[in-house]
Amino acid sequence: MNGPSARRAGILYGLGVGPGDPELLTLKAHRILTRAPVVAYPKPDSGESFARAIVAGFLRPDQAEIAIEVPMRVERFPAAAIYEDAARRIACRLDAGEDVAVLCEGDPFFYGSFMYLFERLADRFEVVVVPGVSSVMAASAASFRPLAARNDSLVIIPGPLSDADLAERIAMADAFAIMKLGRHFARIRALIDSLGLTGRCRYCERVTLNEERIRPLAEAGETAPYFSMILGYRGGEPAILQAPSRSRQAGEDARP
Repeated sequence: MNGPSARRAGILYGLGVGPGDPELLTLKAHRILTRAPVVAYPKPDSGESFARAIVAGFLRPDQAEIAIEVPMRVERFPAAAIYEDAARRIACRLDAGEDVAVLCEGDPFFYGSFMYLFERLADRFEVVVVPGVSSVMAASAASFRPLAARNDSLVIIPGPLSDADLAERIAMADAFAIMKLGRHFARIRALIDSLGLTGRCRYCERVTLNEERIRPLAEAGETAPYFSMILGYRGGEPAILQAPSRSRQAGEDARP
């Protein structure tokens, strides 16, 4: 039905909630989050949602929640079916006139699962995407390591790529960030060492959280969690390579 009495469909918000520190939530994301009647977020099939945990202190008891369970395993899973179901549940709320805020770790469009909801819902509903602080920017700040300078080129590389692909992408740029280390860490570390770049790399783990660890790559441990990355620099800017070392002890508060 059209006209003044027609019910307005809800707005779909993709909210970047940052890398982990709740204080890195933008004012805009906070405003939308605290007003939205429905909050959706990705959640592993075992354990709690990291995105929800970041903003837990801002949620209201009367807000409805939609948990999107995503299997955390090596083998492929039916992702299309998961996002189809999530889009259907969210669409029901939007059709009812309720705004829905979808929480996204880091930034919604930077390796974010929100893009899969966006492609299923953007042609039917109004969408607002609120950018967030990405883990790459947070790692640079936490390590006192500028990412790039002047005419440097920066490349973001997913860790699961093959050694050949990793080496090719590293060779293309002055600065690089390798994400999603996890079970690939030992292989990637060996590759970087073979390229003679270990001394130009920093290892960053769980940035902005109390468990944050920042080390020269040569001093990193033998294993790495999923929430870790390597920042490297091949360019000629001395200020980047001379950035001071910084290391936070386990349990020390990441926020001043």
